[in-house]
Amino acid sequence: MSLLAEPLPGGPSDLHLLPWQSRALSLSAGPPRGSMGLSRLLCAFLMAACCCCGRTAGVPGVAEQPEPELVEVEVGSTALLKCGPSHSQGNFSHVDWFSVHKEKPTLIFRVYQDHGQSEPGEYQHRLSLQDKGTTLALTHVTPQDERIFLCQGKRPRSQDHRFQLRVYKAPEEPSIQANALGISVNSREPEEVATCVGRNGYPIPQVIWYKNGRPLKEEKNRVHIQSSQIVESSGLYTVQSILKAQLLKEDKDAQFYCELNYRLPSGNHMKESGEVSVPVFYPAEKVWLEVEPMGMLKEGDRVEIRCLADGNPPPHFSISKQNLSTREMVEEAADDNGVLILKSAHKEHSGLYECQGLDLETMALLSSDQQELLVNYVSNVWVSPAAPESQEGSNLTLTCGAESNQALEFQWLREKTGEVLGKGPVLQLHNLNRKAGGGYRCVASVPNVPGLNSTQLINVAILGPPWVALKERKMQVQENTMLNLSCEASGHPRPSISWTVGGMANEQDQDPQSVLSILSVLVTPELLETGVECVASNSLGKNSTIIFLELDSNRTTGLITSTVSPYAKTNSTSTEKKLPEPKSKGVVIVAVTVCLLVLAVLGAVLYFFYKKGKLPCGRSGKQEITLPPSRKSEFVVEVKSDKRLEDMGLLQGSNGDKRAPGDQGEKYIDLRH
Repeated sequence: MSLLAEPLPGGPSDLHLLPWQSRALSLSAGPPRGSMGLSRLLCAFLMAACCCCGRTAGVPGVAEQPEPELVEVEVGSTALLKCGPSHSQGNFSHVDWFSVHKEKPTLIFRVYQDHGQSEPGEYQHRLSLQDKGTTLALTHVTPQDERIFLCQGKRPRSQDHRFQLRVYKAPEEPSIQANALGISVNSREPEEVATCVGRNGYPIPQVIWYKNGRPLKEEKNRVHIQSSQIVESSGLYTVQSILKAQLLKEDKDAQFYCELNYRLPSGNHMKESGEVSVPVFYPAEKVWLEVEPMGMLKEGDRVEIRCLADGNPPPHFSISKQNLSTREMVEEAADDNGVLILKSAHKEHSGLYECQGLDLETMALLSSDQQELLVNYVSNVWVSPAAPESQEGSNLTLTCGAESNQALEFQWLREKTGEVLGKGPVLQLHNLNRKAGGGYRCVASVPNVPGLNSTQLINVAILGPPWVALKERKMQVQENTMLNLSCEASGHPRPSISWTVGGMANEQDQDPQSVLSILSVLVTPELLETGVECVASNSLGKNSTIIFLELDSNRTTGLITSTVSPYAKTNSTSTEKKLPEPKSKGVVIVAVTVCLLVLAVLGAVLYFFYKKGKLPCGRSGKQEITLPPSRKSEFVVEVKSDKRLEDMGLLQGSNGDKRAPGDQGEKYIDLRH
C-alpha cells in the first residue's frame, strides 16, 4: 500500500513517500519470502493503522482537501469568485487562477501586484478583477462553465482555494400535445396519451404528469412514463416525456397536464402546461330516445326525435314506430346521426317510438325503451247552420264544434272588426238588421297547449232587397272629361248593378253579399241634362240612386270619381272621389311674365315719344295740334286713354305728375288752332 501526496496545481503528479511511510514499507519487506506468516500480516495491519491515525490526528505532511465553495449563477449573468475566505487577511497581490476540467487544472488568469492578465483560451475575454484584486469576475456564464475553479496565492508557502460553479437556466413554458387518434379501453397495453416537451433548461428539469390534478406514477401495465433529453448546441437541455397509460371509460373527460420542476439560485420552481383531454373509445351499454322540444306538442310544431347512446363512437342508429293496426315496429327514415325530423307534426305522428343501436365493432344490438309521442290537435271545426239566412228583425242561433284530444274552449269573433262577441260553443243573435250580415268566426282552442287552435268562418245572410244610398246627389264636373262613377250595394241574394247610361262598367265583389260597380263615362251635354242613375236589384226587389251633374267653371280638366255607398246613412250624401287634377303653375307663371314684358315695352315707347315732343300732354288734359289755318276749324278729335296704363303709372303729365283720381282719362285735341 502507498499514499500519494497531493499534487500541485498546474505541475506534474510526482510520487512522494513520507519518512514514516518508508519505514513501514521496509518493515513489510524485511522477512524472507518463506516466513510470510503472522509477522507479515501484523506489519500490514500496523501500516494501515498508522495511515489512518495520521489522517485523523493531523499528521504533518498529510493534506486533506476541503470541500469547494459553492457559487450559483444563472446563464448569461456574472459569477464572482473571491479568492480566500472573507475573513482572510492574507496578501493576494500574486495569485494564479485555474479552471479544473476532467481533473486537469488549466491556468486562466494571473494577478501580480494587483494587476491581472488573462491567459489565452476560452476565458480570455470574459475575466476581470474586482475588490482590489481579490475577486475574479466571470461574465456571460454558459452551461459549459459549470466546473471547479481554483485560486492559488503566493505566500511564503502556497495556499489554494477552490470554487464549485453551478449554472442554472429556467426552461421555456412546457408544450403538450395529446393523442388526437384516441385510445380504446379494450387495448391490452398502455397507449400513448400525450407528449410533454420542455426546451432550453439547465440542468435537466424534472417532468411530472398529472391527471385531474393528481400526480401520476409508474405502474406496471397501467402507467408508463418515457423520458429523453437532447443537448442543444448552447449546452442547454430539451427534455421530452411521453405518458402512456391504459384508460377506462371514466377517463373520457379526464384532463392531463405536465409540470416541469427546476432549480435556480433563488430556489426551486415549476411551470405547468395547459390541460388536454384524449378521445376514449368504449362500447355502448344502453341507448335511449330524446324528443325536442320538450313539453306539450301541437300540430305544426317542428319535432326532432333523437337516438342517443353512452358509447364512443356511437353505434349505428335506427328509429322505428309502432304500426297501430299490426302492432309491429316499422323503421322510420332517420338520418345518419339517428335523428328523425318532423318538419310539421300532425296527429298521425303520435304513437310509440323505439331506438336501436348496432355496435359495428362488437356487433352487439341494443334497444331502447319504447317512448310515446303525443301530438295535440284541433281539427274539423264546424258551425251549424253552415249557411245561415235570416230576415231582418228575427233571431239566429249559431253552434260551433271541433275534434281534439284535449278539452276545448270556444270563442266567437266578428270578422270585419275582430270584436269578441262571446264565449262558448253557442252564439245567440237577436233582432237582426242589415248590418248584422257578414262574417262570423268560431275559434276552438286548447288552453293547456298555448298556440293550439283552429277556426271556422261562416257568413250570415240577411234576406232583403238591395240596399243603396237613396239620397239624390249633385256633382260638379267639367264637360268633355272622363268621369268614374262608383255604386255599391248589398243584400241577399247578392244584387246586380245596372246604369241608365252607356259606358264601361266593372263589378267587384266586396263580400258574399256586397258588390261594387264602377262606370267610366264621358261628360256630355245630354249627360248634364239627364244625370246618371244606379240601379241595384235581386230577386227580392231593387233600389236605385241618381247622381246629377253640374258644370264647374273653376275645376281643371281631369278624371272625377263619384261613389255611392250602401252603408251611408239615409240623409247623408254619397262621397265624391276626385283624381288629382293637372297642375298648370308653369303656364300661369309664363303668362304673367309675358304680360309684364309687354307692358314694360309699351311704357318705354310712350315715354320715348313724350321726350321727343311728339306726345305733348299738358296738365289740363287738353293739347292743341298745329294745323294749317285753313283747316283749324274743321273738326275736333276726342281721345280716351287706357285706364290700365294709368293705373300702372306709365302715363304721366307733362311735368311727370300722375293723373288725378278724378280725371276720367279723356283728352280733347283742338284742331282749330
